[in-house]
Amino acid sequence: MVYGEFFHRTKNDEELVKLNVGGFKQSVDQKTLLRFPHTRLGKLLNCRSEEAILELCDDYNVADKEYYFDRNPSLFRYILNFYYTGKLHVMEELCVYSFCQEIEYWGINELFIDSCCSNKYQEKKEIIAEKDWDEKSDVISLGSSSDQSSVFERELEMFDTLKFGNIRRKIWIRLENPAYSLSAKIFAISSLSVVLTSIVAMCIHSMPEFNRLDANDREVEDPGLAVVEIVCIIWFTTELVVRLAVAPSQKKFWKNPMNIIDFVSIIPFYATLVVDVNDEENEGIENMGKVVQILRLMRIFRILKLARHSVGLRSLGATLKHSYHEVGLLLLFLAVGISIFSVLVYYVEKDEEQSGLNSIPMCWWWATISMTTVGYGDTHPVTLLGKLVGTVCILCGILVVALPITIIFNKFSKYYQKQKAIEVDGCNDDEPKDKFNDLPYFNIRDIYARRMNSFISSLSSVGIIASANDSTDASSIQEIEDDLPLTLK
Repeated sequence: MVYGEFFHRTKNDEELVKLNVGGFKQSVDQKTLLRFPHTRLGKLLNCRSEEAILELCDDYNVADKEYYFDRNPSLFRYILNFYYTGKLHVMEELCVYSFCQEIEYWGINELFIDSCCSNKYQEKKEIIAEKDWDEKSDVISLGSSSDQSSVFERELEMFDTLKFGNIRRKIWIRLENPAYSLSAKIFAISSLSVVLTSIVAMCIHSMPEFNRLDANDREVEDPGLAVVEIVCIIWFTTELVVRLAVAPSQKKFWKNPMNIIDFVSIIPFYATLVVDVNDEENEGIENMGKVVQILRLMRIFRILKLARHSVGLRSLGATLKHSYHEVGLLLLFLAVGISIFSVLVYYVEKDEEQSGLNSIPMCWWWATISMTTVGYGDTHPVTLLGKLVGTVCILCGILVVALPITIIFNKFSKYYQKQKAIEVDGCNDDEPKDKFNDLPYFNIRDIYARRMNSFISSLSSVGIIASANDSTDASSIQEIEDDLPLTLK
């Protein structure tokens, strides 16, 4: 048969098209398939070359004029019913996701689903989409936590190739994992206490009772608070130097945000010392006092050191890192709402002196504290129309803030659980390994075999067991084994 005789067919040809879908064979009239020329089977009948046919089906037999498709035969029955009736129907037991892929393969639009099945089909698709989103969020959360565990394990493996690796590993584990041992917990509690002491001292320094002035009316620190500050800085510096000395990789050490926070928290103290020395040598330098105040203000970064000892703060940081889409959406909603309501309240209240809303920037401030439901009360509308605008602004603010917050809270809860699980795994996995590695290892079978060989050799040497070929009879060995003491067995 010549290919051209098969390819050049007319639409009026009454020849049946043989279809083989996963073993399900069916002969369909060409007119039935050509009712929907934009579908896969409709396009197949208009092909004029072998290459074009193979692009639409998996294989075909020219002699039998049979097309073969490697698809699900049970779902094809619904596709075939569509060509006869012009409507798609979805049974309850069908998987919506598989059915959607199947009709997409055959080139059939979802709009052909009949009204009796359309609502249920769309509801199932929405349920599947929600489950997929939840699973994707769980995978991201689990992946982030597992990545942290794998990074910590790889860091421990790096100590095997380093100098004094065993000692550095022990120190590193105790610094990084407070749940590893009692000494690690004591160190973590001590470090946390020093951080809190430093924060409290910084707060006390701002009280008027502890303010001191020198002969030139410049502010100086209280002697007692200065001693506390020096002790805390010595602790922070020593901790940072020890961590840097035992770290498996110096490059990765400085990529860790917690180590950067440790470094930034001690910089203001040493920078203040340098400024004070320069100030004494060059008394004519102006604004040096403001520089010192700014450097002292940077001590507030020590609060971030609490994240090293707090699972909640680390979980909060991970949540914000992986929820930037939701946070950006929240800020966008707030920005749009603030812009709209600030302009509206400005044109309503601009002639009222009591309201204080006489400029759009001032109205921005009012809209911000209103949409976030803070409401300081320093500025507020006084007219009836302005109060109506304020009411709508507050209600919209509640809705705008509440929608993304639920998503962020769910992610925070998941990250917190993962972080707690990591700490528990670290506590259960690390310490027992070291303990079991110190236990002696004995192979009872090898010891028994060696004793048996030595015992048989001793019997052979005294002539109890001997033969011409110096071989031992199996039955005699069995008898000897039966007579051995139970302790040897």
